[in-house]
Amino acid sequence: MQKSIDNITVSGLLPLVFRGMEATDRISNSNVWLVPELVFGKGCRVCIQAESGSGKTSLLNFIFGARRDYVGDIRFNGQDIRNLSINDWCRVRQFNIAMLPQELNLFPELTVMQNLRLKNNITNHKSESQIMDMLERLGIKEKADVRVEFLSVGQQQRVALIRSICQPFDFIMLDEPVSHLDLKNNVIIARMIEEEATAQGAGIISTSVGNPLLLANARQITL
Repeated sequence: MQKSIDNITVSGLLPLVFRGMEATDRISNSNVWLVPELVFGKGCRVCIQAESGSGKTSLLNFIFGARRDYVGDIRFNGQDIRNLSINDWCRVRQFNIAMLPQELNLFPELTVMQNLRLKNNITNHKSESQIMDMLERLGIKEKADVRVEFLSVGQQQRVALIRSICQPFDFIMLDEPVSHLDLKNNVIIARMIEEEATAQGAGIISTSVGNPLLLANARQITL
């Protein structure tokens, strides 16, 4: 695996659960499923709009290597990701692709800072003061030592967002990152993500069912 992922290419992709549905409007009108080639270049700004159940979470999980129940090809710099080793994937997830899952995957029994340190201690990407600054920026600095189980879903979403950028990346993928947030926090988060991605020369791929991350000049793709 090369040190940098400069492009992610999707070709003829279709979740196995959608096999037999190729002639339906859901698939034939899609700008992702079964297209000959869809390229996400490093530095891209993309928002994927989709109805619930259309497969947007599946798409991100396929790219992240968390699921393999699809037909078609996904390639990093031309290399089929099915050929990546376990060590390759460990490196990809530590240095190349950051992920904010819809489920958030926080540890409820740990505090906010303990959750963030779990990630940052692996990458050493952010200083403690930088993490505190991000918490303050998102209005949850006073929650730093509170267990995650006592936070609202919107507060947990903000913690998970900070965790996702506590690493170097060529691409960051965010699955409905602002679904439980108001306009003010959407704007703040979009700015934070764009600042971090710009600093790293990285691409942003975000999904939405109607409350998109407010990225500037993002390419809109209908799944």
